[in-house]
Amino acid sequence: MILAIDVGGTKLAAGLVGPDGAVAASARVATPQDTGAETLWKTLTDLVEPFSGPVEGVGVGCGGPMAWPRGEVSPLNIPGWRAFPLRARLAERFPGLPVRVHNDAVCLAVAEHWLGAGRGSRDMLGMVVSTGVGGGLILGGRLIDGGTGNAGHIGHVVVEPEGGPPCGCGGRGCLEAVARGPGLTAWAVAQGWRPGGGVRDEAGEAYQEDRVVTGRALAADALAGDEVAVAAMRRAGRALGVAIASATHLCDLELVTIGGGLSQAGEPLFGPLEEALREHARMEFARRVRVVPAALGQEAGLVGAAALILAGDTYWAMPHSAATLSDTAAARGL
Repeated sequence: MILAIDVGGTKLAAGLVGPDGAVAASARVATPQDTGAETLWKTLTDLVEPFSGPVEGVGVGCGGPMAWPRGEVSPLNIPGWRAFPLRARLAERFPGLPVRVHNDAVCLAVAEHWLGAGRGSRDMLGMVVSTGVGGGLILGGRLIDGGTGNAGHIGHVVVEPEGGPPCGCGGRGCLEAVARGPGLTAWAVAQGWRPGGGVRDEAGEAYQEDRVVTGRALAADALAGDEVAVAAMRRAGRALGVAIASATHLCDLELVTIGGGLSQAGEPLFGPLEEALREHARMEFARRVRVVPAALGQEAGLVGAAALILAGDTYWAMPHSAATLSDTAAARGL
């Protein structure tokens, strides 16, 4: 069994994942807000403790950016952690075991490529649209890390260069600033939207929410015909389509998967997305790209984190050059 951990801006998850990628047991808690590094760490260790029996390794997906492969994390949506030595802390907690930390969006992409909607694809971008917007890039059937482990970070492709909203990265007009769930609902509320009768029963849904004003509530109201909700989803969908068109021309993609809460929005999101994508993906090679919802739901982050160890030949690579011996050890997951 692999101990898998998923660290996000709104929730922390941990569980045990078998060699076939099946999640045997899992648990999640809300991510503490407006708190310090050690409180966050204690929340995580308390969550992990029930799964700390005999395991063969620890795989972690965490919001970025991060120093990879050292696993020093500075998630934009978790301000309490800046250059927090997550991999080193976990290695101390689990001595002798491989501990591998990667971007949470990368882990979602890995999961979809390994066992989900991207299975069998050689060239794909796996995206997540949730508290943030991120991605992981598979080219030639292998995960592409880039020089710092942050390749595929599509959330910071600029889609509104003139007058776009400010982004947590310090820029303006990034895809994440436009399409992430909290930003999108804030825009809709400012336009007069209030959650209405379109909100669905979440029992059995692929993604669960812990707030009333959420991207999924907005999507439900869009499906019910609320004009502001429709406009908000159209805004997000077109921004996603423009960004995907750019990524497709750059990377010659055949498939893009979209996970996270907004991936359940259906036509109000995917209709405008396809419209913008086809307007901008005009080169013949780019027209082949398909965009589909992710298939694995809320457990995908744990599955992808485990795959860093279970399928490391495909999803974990040594950096082209390691600056220090500690970097080399981290890359190996030691």
